[in-house]
Amino acid sequence: MASALESRSTSDANAVLWRPDDRRRRSTQLWQFAEQVGIGLDRNAYADLHAWSVQRPGAFWRAVWEFCDGIGELGPDFVSAGSRAGAGPAAGAGATPGPGLEFFAGSSLNIAEHYLRSVTAGGPQPDDVALAFIGEDAAQLTMTHGELRAEVAACQRALAADGVGAGDRVATMLPNGPEALIVFLATASLGAVYSSVSPDFGIGGVLDRFGQISPTVMVAVDGYYYNGVRHHTADKAAEVAASLSTSGGSGSLRRLVIAPYDRSARAPAGDVSGSATSWADWLALHRVASGDDLTFERLGFDQPVYILYSSGTTGKPKCIVHRAGGALLKLWCEQRLHFDVRPGDRVMYFTTTGWMMWNWLIAGLASGASLVLYDGSPFHPGPARLFDVADEWGVTLFGVSAKFIEGAMKAGLRPAQTHALDTVRTISSTGSPLAPEGFDWVYKQVKAEVHLASFSGGTDICGGFVIGDPTGPVRRGEIQAAALGLDVDVADADGAPLGAGTQGELVCRNAFVSMPLCFWDDPDDARYRTAYFERFEGVWHHGDFAEWTSAGGMIISGRSDATLNPGGVRIGTAEIYRQVDQIDEVLESVVIGQRVPAGGGAAASSDTRVVLFVKLREGLTLDDELIARIRLQIRSGASPRHVPAVIAQVPAIPRTRSGKLVELAIRDVVEGRPVANVEAIDDPAVLDHFADHPALRQLRQ
Repeated sequence: MASALESRSTSDANAVLWRPDDRRRRSTQLWQFAEQVGIGLDRNAYADLHAWSVQRPGAFWRAVWEFCDGIGELGPDFVSAGSRAGAGPAAGAGATPGPGLEFFAGSSLNIAEHYLRSVTAGGPQPDDVALAFIGEDAAQLTMTHGELRAEVAACQRALAADGVGAGDRVATMLPNGPEALIVFLATASLGAVYSSVSPDFGIGGVLDRFGQISPTVMVAVDGYYYNGVRHHTADKAAEVAASLSTSGGSGSLRRLVIAPYDRSARAPAGDVSGSATSWADWLALHRVASGDDLTFERLGFDQPVYILYSSGTTGKPKCIVHRAGGALLKLWCEQRLHFDVRPGDRVMYFTTTGWMMWNWLIAGLASGASLVLYDGSPFHPGPARLFDVADEWGVTLFGVSAKFIEGAMKAGLRPAQTHALDTVRTISSTGSPLAPEGFDWVYKQVKAEVHLASFSGGTDICGGFVIGDPTGPVRRGEIQAAALGLDVDVADADGAPLGAGTQGELVCRNAFVSMPLCFWDDPDDARYRTAYFERFEGVWHHGDFAEWTSAGGMIISGRSDATLNPGGVRIGTAEIYRQVDQIDEVLESVVIGQRVPAGGGAAASSDTRVVLFVKLREGLTLDDELIARIRLQIRSGASPRHVPAVIAQVPAIPRTRSGKLVELAIRDVVEGRPVANVEAIDDPAVLDHFADHPALRQLRQ
């Protein structure tokens, strides 16, 4: 079986699959932006524009602000040492990335004001459609900008009545529907901090996150649909809220609000009387007879706007705090310049509210687009579901994961023959590397005249390091370019730059506006430094294994650490261990991500399956009943995405001499690679139990 890297080294690996014609190139906002800053793209010189953006970051980000008609004030200096780092001089192009930096001090802005831009500020008309919601259960809802503003205004007043103000946290456990958007905008309008998980998380997974940030208000849904099954969540939400309301949890929660998934129902399903307020009742007292009476608290560039979460590899998930100004500028830059999102567009990205792509998706409002929000399985009731939605709602940016593209390929879909897709200008893929065969399928079976913009970044920066270029060619298996404003590089083990064709670590060598403000409850920034700056001093180390191509694009081979990544969804091993530890029969366990074929005999490895090895109490055998209980515990305690594809029994689990699990060594053995540092393992012979394990043989070719 050939590896993904072997397949990419074939003669057609860098074949140009699409190139915009001159009219399309010149019509893009990236072209217009380049002309505005005096760097024309007549010679396809994206590299020149990128070089300017990292050499003069203050001028670049200010130009983005002006190009997108920022509301408020942007401070005079790009970056200076912030209060957490102590006093320091202003820094320019040579600013070293790290914690404690203060961007554009003296700014005055509110991110929600840009999402809800009024007509007088150049925004849409009140009767223009702001969003369309489509549920798996065939539920549909549209909301105009006027209606959205009115709902946000009522929610704003409800939050304020519950004591929410600047810096307070508001948490949600909601599907990808209008309520999550409304609560976010209302929270941000007050200068408060928003955080979300999707409703499929188990109680432990929710508390691992919300228990750290002490929310004042929590809004949850009473249920959701996935793959044709209705899941009820009101009782789970009540249990989470009860924990958050006690001093043992955080003691901060003042109100739990339950929204019905069925919007024709006034009251949520389930008996939550006495412990929760219904969505309708919560907002009813705060609606106004006419107008929206919406206000925006303008604060600094570095005002926290939302908290996202790491995968939880080494313990509880890290709480990543993002700054309002940085999120706004980065998402503007990506959507307006890299994806060419413009007023009147309709943006759809298949995501849940527990993934950073939800934050990315809703930023379409700030670009003047309307949102198409889909919630549920992308393959129910049929594998063409998302393409049906794209046609029905006139989607212009169709965003999915690489895993979705692989699934559509396996299902034998040929949307070019069954769907019009005439409004789709851009197809975006992220979450995991898109195999070259995925590029081929898009252009042969979906649409030939489309910009396929694969991009890669992460929750850490709420955006991409490498990304699409709507003015340049799309080459098979490559991400087109480094993102504007980010000095992205590939480094060797010593941090030195590597040339094209050599694999190394993806790094970023400059300070940029969407770096995390901080980690929650990390007052000395120790965890922040460990996460990004421990490997290379003064250089952001992202943990992806990558290489430049001769054309200036990038190929990413996957994560360079032990984080699991099935279907493009990052999962931390610790989250699985915490659930397995609750199974009495299991003494020890170790989980790895095993690379598997893309399917259908394809040579490229484009996915990872989660494999859990367990050591049981003496005399016990892993049977179907115990496997089912382990799966149920992980599904209910973490989420369905955490459930391993394979659970296998081994007589012993190897550890280092200091007692740490050796996931990477086990993965190497399973995938047939030599273990780099056997001496670090207390009993290396134990690794033999993982080589050619019978439970893993079904994928051998």
